[in-house]
Amino acid sequence: MSKTRGGVSLPPFFTLSAFETIDSTNIHARKLGDEGALEGQLIWSLRQEQGVGRRGRDWSSPEGNLYCSVLLRPGCSASEGAKLSFLVAAAMRRAIAPHLPAPDGLSLKWPNDLLINQKKLVGILLESKSNAEGILDWLVIGTGVNVASFPKQTNGLSATSLRAEGGRMSLETLLEDYAFNLLALYEQWKNEGFEPIRQEWLAHAHGLQKKITVRLPHEEFSGIFKDIDPSGALVLRQEDGTTRLVTAGEVFF
Repeated sequence: MSKTRGGVSLPPFFTLSAFETIDSTNIHARKLGDEGALEGQLIWSLRQEQGVGRRGRDWSSPEGNLYCSVLLRPGCSASEGAKLSFLVAAAMRRAIAPHLPAPDGLSLKWPNDLLINQKKLVGILLESKSNAEGILDWLVIGTGVNVASFPKQTNGLSATSLRAEGGRMSLETLLEDYAFNLLALYEQWKNEGFEPIRQEWLAHAHGLQKKITVRLPHEEFSGIFKDIDPSGALVLRQEDGTTRLVTAGEVFF
């Protein structure tokens, strides 16, 4: 382990850049990716001025919460790299669960959120750049965790924070635990593929085997959330008995 600024202990895989304030940890990580930085760059800031969530939504970034981004170079296609969002969600769940009085309430929402008691706790944003052969040049994984505070609502979901749910852990501890679990699962993914990650994610999936609603830009439909397939697509059984694969969209319960 190596000690970094702020006394954070991380595996040697990671190189930490810590900031008081930054425009966005993802923006900085993307810049490092374009400059040729090695994978394992970890950007952490106490505040963000331009935090962004999925689909370009603003991400409220007051001090007291965790904002970080990791630069990876997995050497795979963009479609394979997209599956790492499930890996990140599983890693963050591993990091948070031991610090909650009731960890069973912590669940994973397709495609890449964490909930506590059906309230949003964590958001995950993947951004990538591919080369001319379609292989990822870099993949940036940004995470925002509501530790001390939370917005009233995030895209129709109620939100919450670790403190509001009885969790007691410092930002440094959360960052350390996340990094260790992320590296462990990343190495497992490189050695064993997506299937073990898929199984772990499904073991904590929110709404599995229950009726959900999927909202697309120009369509909304419902069905039973049956599975996620090897590509990471949500498997939905519709009322007429047919199966529909959902590769993108917003899920509501």
